Amino acid sequence: QVQLVESGGGLVQPGESLRLSCAASGFNFGSYAMGWFRQAPGKEREVVAYISGSGGILDSVQTVKDRFTISRDNSKYTVYLQMNSLKPEDTALYYCAKGKRSLAASQPWDYDYWGQGTQVTVSS
Repeated sequence: QVQLVESGGGLVQPGESLRLSCAASGFNFGSYAMGWFRQAPGKEREVVAYISGSGGILDSVQTVKDRFTISRDNSKYTVYLQMNSLKPEDTALYYCAKGKRSLAASQPWDYDYWGQGTQVTVSS
């Protein structure tokens, strides 16, 4: 069965960095796009960054574009989210998700499996 397990979240101060990891199993990892989403209290889940199965196409939303970078290691069945210059508004539960296809996609309905999430809190 498909499993996605996020790690790397925590409490950091503004301006600091974190790297999230998502370990995948139960499917042919390199054949599917992967995405990172987040949900803050009282807000809808939103896409943060996404990457194609091969890793050749990747993108992120404008609010994090110069600070967050998504990457993947298909040999390790792992996708990462490097987050730099964190801000209090980045505080949220961060989820990784498996795409339905290899093509990079930005909408939640393009994903069919989700992890349990890892909490990121940015506060001084």
